[in-house]
Amino acid sequence: MDISSMGTVLSIVVICYLIGMIVKQIRAIPDSLIPIIVGIAGGVIAIPGMYLIPEFPASDIISAIAVGIVSGLASTGVNQAWKQTMKSRNNQL
Repeated sequence: MDISSMGTVLSIVVICYLIGMIVKQIRAIPDSLIPIIVGIAGGVIAIPGMYLIPEFPASDIISAIAVGIVSGLASTGVNQAWKQTMKSRNNQL
């Protein structure tokens, strides 16, 4: 994957992050399921992305789903990095 296709992957990360935030508000869904949900969402989003976005970093369905799943899971990593940064910052104050 070259740097020119990063925008498509980042867009999946952002969409999955937003999906994770929405799911977080649903009290019936345990937090431990959020990574699974955003991973699946990323895989699903990536399928049409492969066909609709010329710069998409995958040319076959399996690779597209893999890119989507990893992007979805990356959204939980972004969330945790943000939380830990804020937690560390608040502890220093």
